[in-house]
Parts: sequence; structure tokens; C-alpha cells
Amino acid sequence: MPDRHPAEEVADEAADTDPKAPHSRGPGPAVNPRPAPAADPATPVAAPTDRTVAASTSAKPRARRALRRILIALPVALGVLVAGSYTATALLDIPSPPTLAQLLTTEPSRQGDLFATRTIPASAAPAPLPVHKERLPATVPWKGERVPTGQFLATTHTNAFLVLRDGRLTHEWYRDGVGPTTRLSSWSAAKSVVSLLAGQAIEQGRLREGDRLVDILPRLKTGGAYDAITVRDLLDMTSGVDVPENYNEYYPLTGTARMYLTRDLPAFAHDHRDLQFPPGSQGAYRSINTELLGQVLTKVQGRPLADLLTDNIWAPMGAQDTATWNLDHNNGNEKAFCCINATPRDYAKLGQLVLNNGRAQGKQIIPRAWIKRIATPAPHKVDGWGYSAQWWHPPGGNGKDYSAVGVYGQYIYVDPVSRTVAVKLSDYGDQQDEQETFDALRAIAQTG
Repeated sequence: MPDRHPAEEVADEAADTDPKAPHSRGPGPAVNPRPAPAADPATPVAAPTDRTVAASTSAKPRARRALRRILIALPVALGVLVAGSYTATALLDIPSPPTLAQLLTTEPSRQGDLFATRTIPASAAPAPLPVHKERLPATVPWKGERVPTGQFLATTHTNAFLVLRDGRLTHEWYRDGVGPTTRLSSWSAAKSVVSLLAGQAIEQGRLREGDRLVDILPRLKTGGAYDAITVRDLLDMTSGVDVPENYNEYYPLTGTARMYLTRDLPAFAHDHRDLQFPPGSQGAYRSINTELLGQVLTKVQGRPLADLLTDNIWAPMGAQDTATWNLDHNNGNEKAFCCINATPRDYAKLGQLVLNNGRAQGKQIIPRAWIKRIATPAPHKVDGWGYSAQWWHPPGGNGKDYSAVGVYGQYIYVDPVSRTVAVKLSDYGDQQDEQETFDALRAIAQTG
């Protein structure tokens, strides 16, 4: 399923200073505190003597001196901790402590503002979506009952919700503070965009699905089973590369969270070449697959991913607004596995491009054969769901729909049967209620 957010891992790091201590996600009482013994009313209390009074009086200066020592030592200790945290983040090659702190307090949809980006300019010939307003259904299915559609959007912390029918914008809704020109993070929905770029490279003859990863990026050779990974394995999440999506609270800053924060993605890929299973033998959702695919595309095309997206998709499809793609550092490498920041209408255009078999503005932008590829589930399921070339095929429905999906509730849903595209951009939970959300989106698509 889509990736979990690394800010939670930063929080876990702060909470889990002792791996033997009981885990807590916030402040709370001590574990099994021992109450002070109650005084026995039958026990006589001794009257104070001159000695006890003198001891008490002399204790006060000692207490004040101890307090002064604590007050002096505390800033020193804090300074050491702060200096240590800066040293640690530098050694780990991840953002500084202030940026990590901001991650904990910034909505996931806007965290793209915290990292370096490469710009994806709006098309020189933008093509506004034609509008034909229609009502949404009054209710949608949600967890075994039907709820008002507005309640569904509010419950799932939706920021923007758009519906296209036959290429026309039939419904457009935004929460307060968000509008048509607000850039929102794609999170892992970017994986599906990388797939479209891969389809173009394959059509151009620059890449083949059977190509081995290490033949394109020789620096990754191991001499072992890793070297058998193909482009097809990366596309279908069958490489077996062991960079987990789930995080162990006792081992913070590992897995995809570390990859999200690193300032050197090529080095990260090089340092993580262990396998969970033999390449091609089964499916498992791992963001490292898309990151490696992005590095492959950059190598065979000789250009950054954002530039490829600009010239090969954004401009020809008539994108209305400028977008950005987050980098590992200034002028660095795109985070291929996540983090395009674009406006809701342009995400809708991407969905419509796929629905139209890769055509937009009278041009074949994505090869028709590639649309068929992503619309047909691959042999191996991924975490129990159908999957093909970085696009999800959720269980149920008419069996023909599929979607780009990102953590925190990002969806670019495509239903060829009803000719519907739905875009839902949210700040909802980690991998939360995805099947239920698809059931609601399907109900909306089927009411047209």
C-alpha cells in the first residue's frame, strides 16, 4: 500500500530513547508508579529540635546552590543536545533539526514547501477544462452504511475534490484555505507519473522492460542476485529490494522515511541493495522500486525527471499551472517515488490523459500500448491488490478501473467504463480506509 509518512518516524525517534522502555506516543504517567505510604494517625510525630531546625536551615543554602548548578547546567546540556542533533543530521545527510521539526507541524499536503524543488512550468498553450456542472450523489457508501457525500469528504480530511465526466469538469470542491491554484503534494501518486515517462522512453526505444538495472546503472552491481533486477521488476514492484515501507519505532530513520529525508538519493540506492526475495518471484510495495526507475530514466534520457515531465507531458497536455518536483538537495535529484506538487485541475488533466488512451490536444502523448499495459493487472499482486506499472487496481468494482494513489489520501481515479476521472487530495491518515474510499469513488462514478 502507499507509503507511510516519515514525520511519524521523527516523532518515534524522539519518543524511543530507550528501546527497553514501554513505548508511548505522548506524555503520560510513569509506568506502575509506587504510591507514597500513607501516614498512620496513631503514630506520634516528633517535635522539631534545635538540631533539626539547624539542619533544615543549613539545607536551604545547599538547595539554592544545587538549584543554581541545575540552572547553569541546563542550558549547557541543551546546547550539547542541539549541537549533537545538528551533528547527527549532518552525519546522516538529512535535513537540519529545524526542518525536521517543521515536518511534524506542517500538513502533509504542503510539506513540499520544505524541500528543494525543480520547476515544471505551465504549458505555453494551457487548455482549461470545459465545465458542465452536475450534482454529486447525495450519499455514498462508507463503512457499511451510506453517509452524506459532504460528510465523506469532511471525514477523510479532503482538501480538493474534482470529478470529470467525458472530459468535462462536472464537480469541483475545495475546503477553506484551498483553491484551484493551490499546489498540493502528490505523495506516491507521483509513481504513476513516472510510469507514464517510462512508457514514453520505451516507445522511443531508449528503454526496454527486459533491461537489467545494473546494465544501465553499473555502479549498483553486486555480483549477486540483485543484478538480475529488470526494469519490469521495478515497474511492477517485484524487484525484492529490501527497503521497507513499514518502520520499526526502535530503529528510527530507516526504510522509505530515510530515503525521503536523504540528501543523496543515488548513495541511498547504492547502500540499500539487500533483497527480501528473488527478483520477479513475487510482489511487494516498495518505494525504492520507483526511485530506481527514476534514476534509470534520468540516465537513459540524459535529463532530470522534472524536465522530462515538462516537455513530454505537462506542456503538450496543456497544463494550466506551474508545478514543482521535490529534490534531495538544491539542483539535485528528483524524489521519483513521491512529491510532485501541482494544482488539482492539472492532476485531473493527468487522469483525463490516461482515460483518453494517452491523447490530449489532438496528440498521442502517451503510447496507447502503454495505457493498455497500466490498465491490465500484472501477474503478481502487490499487498493483495492488483498492480501494474505503478498503477493500482483495487478489488471490487467493474474490474476495469484503476488509480494513482498516494499516502494521506491522494487519488487520481480513472474509470473507463463510466468515462469518469475523480481527483481527491487529502490530509487523511497513513494508508487509511483506502478500500472504503474506492467504494465511495466508484459510487460517484456510477451515478453519472
